[in-house]
Amino acid sequence: MSKRVSVFGYGTTTKPLTKHIQNIVFYDDKCRESYGGINGSFVRPSSEFNPEYSDLEITSPGIPPSNPLIKKAKNLISEYDFFKDVKNLQIWISGTNGKTTTTQMMQHLLEDKGSLAGGNIGTPLSDLDQSAPIWILETSSFTMHYTNQATPNIYVLLPISPDHLSWHGDMAAYVSDKLKPLERMRSVDTAIIPEAYKDTQTRAKLITYKDENDLAKIFEIDTKKVKFEGAFLADALLAMAVDKLLFDRVTYTKMNRFTLDPHRQEELRDSQERLWINDTKATNLDATIAAVKRYEKSFIHLILGGDDKGVDLKELFEFLQDKKLHIYAIGSNKKKLIALAKEYTISYSLCKNLSNAIAKIDTNFKQNEVALLSPAASSLDEFSSYAERGDLFKSSVQNF
Repeated sequence: MSKRVSVFGYGTTTKPLTKHIQNIVFYDDKCRESYGGINGSFVRPSSEFNPEYSDLEITSPGIPPSNPLIKKAKNLISEYDFFKDVKNLQIWISGTNGKTTTTQMMQHLLEDKGSLAGGNIGTPLSDLDQSAPIWILETSSFTMHYTNQATPNIYVLLPISPDHLSWHGDMAAYVSDKLKPLERMRSVDTAIIPEAYKDTQTRAKLITYKDENDLAKIFEIDTKKVKFEGAFLADALLAMAVDKLLFDRVTYTKMNRFTLDPHRQEELRDSQERLWINDTKATNLDATIAAVKRYEKSFIHLILGGDDKGVDLKELFEFLQDKKLHIYAIGSNKKKLIALAKEYTISYSLCKNLSNAIAKIDTNFKQNEVALLSPAASSLDEFSSYAERGDLFKSSVQNF
């Protein structure tokens, strides 16, 4: 008798599972009435899920532990667990900021070795070719929370800072999920992780680092030959580190040919040659701190605000208080930002929205200064995505 498989969430990640499992029943919070799904599957309202009629449950990673579907499930696994027996070398990449860029950079370097990239970005595991010798997987804390069987051969962890705390419950739980793969790794596996977590119990070979200089020294990489700066330098070094671990090579020319995605410290010049930076993808404080560090030699007109997901922003303001900058507060947390700016004696402007902030900056903007959209918050309070927020910023700049 075949297993009765239930899948939670009918979306981009889960739909391709129908290629591997017959007669899937999807349970989705958005579904109000049952209907036929792709490849002979069925889609039903979440309220209809009965664990007594399910032998296996696979969840979309974004569904929080508090969801009734998760609480009812008795045989819950992740997409990663479902593909745990795929026989190839798997590299998992995680961290709070930079995991997407690191994954893309690593795929850029290893594509000549037959690697494929997927996971949290681009291609779901269900759509990846299982005969590929290497899978490079951007792996979210959500996925790792639900993963209890699958294990990476190489785990690359970027620094961790507060994010998704409402989903995880608190910072300790968030960090615990980020470190979770180390519990199952074997002595033949390797983990490259920040030094702060050097005492984590694992059988894997641990390589720990403090910063970019440390990575360069450990893997004998000359940073002067790498074109990337700031946070992107660390991303590049981690990608190059894995290339060296696996194939004992350091390819500066190939690394420098990599092109960054838009919306991360994307530099724009207006008609007056003033520098505007679109860093809309900086949705948490650590990303914003990294951006400010990169441009702190200039006076910064800094746009902050949006949905901060309940994160304590005091660490950000402690960092900002001795910098040469002026804050333009937007979004649903603007009052919170203004209160913190007053507390830390940082000059600020209260703005109606992003367009209003850009107009105010235009009035105050002098040559050799920098205008930086690096919100330290999600965009979903006023926009459909961080990309829409960034596109509005860029189109506005083009009008100056």
